[in-house]
Amino acid sequence: MSMITERPVQRRTPGGADRPDGAERVEARRSWVAVFRAYLVLTKPQIVELLLVTTVPTMMLAAQGWPDPVTFAAVLVGGGLAGGGASVLNCYIDRDIDQLMRRTKRRPLPANQMTPRAVLIFGLTLAVISVALMALLTNWLATALTAFSIFYYDVIYTLWLKRRTPANTFWGGVCGAAPVVIGWAAVTNTIPPMAWALFAIVFFWQMPHFYALAVKYKDDYARAGIPMLPVVRSMKRVNFEIILYTVLTVIASLAAWPLGLGPVYGVTAIIMGAVFLFEAIRLARQEGGGTAVKPMRLFHLSITYLTVVFMAVAVDALI
Repeated sequence: MSMITERPVQRRTPGGADRPDGAERVEARRSWVAVFRAYLVLTKPQIVELLLVTTVPTMMLAAQGWPDPVTFAAVLVGGGLAGGGASVLNCYIDRDIDQLMRRTKRRPLPANQMTPRAVLIFGLTLAVISVALMALLTNWLATALTAFSIFYYDVIYTLWLKRRTPANTFWGGVCGAAPVVIGWAAVTNTIPPMAWALFAIVFFWQMPHFYALAVKYKDDYARAGIPMLPVVRSMKRVNFEIILYTVLTVIASLAAWPLGLGPVYGVTAIIMGAVFLFEAIRLARQEGGGTAVKPMRLFHLSITYLTVVFMAVAVDALI
């Protein structure tokens, strides 16, 4: 792989050998640290972490306890590499618009920290390794779903939907929720109604989550020509969809309860669902009342909601 970094300056020592002095060795170490950080940033570790937050409890529920260690490790590593690889390829594809947006212009490619070729090779390598691990250590269903989710995110969503339709977030929700069914399929080689119910929670959850972010960075998306819903529709319409999909998220969470979950999950889903819906309504009332809109409150709360609900799934799987 090639990357844009400065080579450490060498100087001639009395013995005639070219060796970096102390300051140059420190600079070399810093250079490698910067390269590592750049590669790490490309994988969007916060997104990968959130994917695993939903996948691990799903696997525990599918196994009614702790899953087989090999399968568990394969999905954790393979799923993490799949999410990271898909994110790297997303950065490669979106390098033209990332440089136009305040939120993304400091990413490694628009900041000229690495070359597009290096990023492309890195992303493809992670994607291939992830699919290979799933194929070797899980089953054909989980492997096919992993490959499809990478293709869907980078080709169908990033290359096509994201730049062409305000429904991009809705259709992009498929790949965001895919790790749930991948995890279940890896354990049981099936996708029963419970797995689809958990999939529905994550799928519907993504609309209020990402719409809140899009409201915050509306000007960024407009500058880059991305037709996110807040860019091309009124805030009244955006708030309507935020509330609608928050309600659907809560309904999906409650629908999962009688399919095999216990009271810990049920009580948690009710309480967290009420809090999530309250915050969505609060955001709509801010806009309607003419006060300053604070969409990031809903954005951060949505992450807490998803984490707590799936933690309750894990607890119910163990008791």
